[in-house]
Amino acid sequence: MAWYNNEYKCSHCATVWYDEWSCKCDDECPHCGARDHSPIGSDDISAFTQKNSDGSHSIYYSSPDAGHNPNYILLATVTSKILAKLIEKVAFNLAKPI
Repeated sequence: MAWYNNEYKCSHCATVWYDEWSCKCDDECPHCGARDHSPIGSDDISAFTQKNSDGSHSIYYSSPDAGHNPNYILLATVTSKILAKLIEKVAFNLAKPI
């Protein structure tokens, strides 16, 4: 499932906060409770590559059936950084609904 780290800024108290969710949805200010704030930015975190201590790269993606958590699944572990970047692109597509 697609997964996003959304950034918000409250129009009432200027609080900035981040919230991870499966969509770019409106949120409530955690400081003052003001509602209906749309994200001012979102990073797609549906997939990522982790560099391992042995120099290899592990690529993870958010399971398409994830609910309230990304439920990351290991897709592959490779030694080539270039190959890891290519596989990560595939992983982003695997996280999206069909």
